[in-house]
Amino acid sequence: MAVREAMAQGDVSARLARQLDFLLEVDRLKRVLRRTEVGDGSRRENSAEHSWHLAVMATLLAEHAEAGVDLLRVVKMVVVHDVVEIDAGDTFAFDLEAHHDKEEREQAAAERIFGLLPADQSEGLQALWEEFEAGESAEARFANALDRLSGVLQNHHNGGGTWIEHSVSRAAILQRQDPIREALPELWPWVVEVVDRALAGGS
Repeated sequence: MAVREAMAQGDVSARLARQLDFLLEVDRLKRVLRRTEVGDGSRRENSAEHSWHLAVMATLLAEHAEAGVDLLRVVKMVVVHDVVEIDAGDTFAFDLEAHHDKEEREQAAAERIFGLLPADQSEGLQALWEEFEAGESAEARFANALDRLSGVLQNHHNGGGTWIEHSVSRAAILQRQDPIREALPELWPWVVEVVDRALAGGS
């Protein structure tokens, strides 16, 4: 039975119906494919898998974040940070042309998708998404660092992955990974080593 039909029959409240509609909508994130492959290189990952992986990373690496970082806020942030890709699609980090209208596409997507929720939850989750995009709070800096680290881990295990496939320069890669240097500085030497080994043909 559709959620709206159930609501009409009085089986669920209007608030719960909107929450369930949102949950059904975000299930579509499982169909959004990213450029990055999963760790064994067997296939491309989808954006829902990516978000789940970041939540696990946040849980495990919280001890390396800045003092006082709110882990629950970070987890919520990474879980919703790519929801907009349901409408806007995944924009490859190194595709400069595709980035020209990325902000506009994603803002429209955020308003539609988060707008499915009751007003209080809509405003709260969209605010988290905007906080992640701004990258200014301690939580957002940590979340963005994890987002970049995820790609480093996958490309490390795929012989350079998308970096090699798209002939991305060392400077562009390191610039993209800079949030790691800022929020997880003890990892930065390893990140540089991974990039250099990948570009030199190592693994």
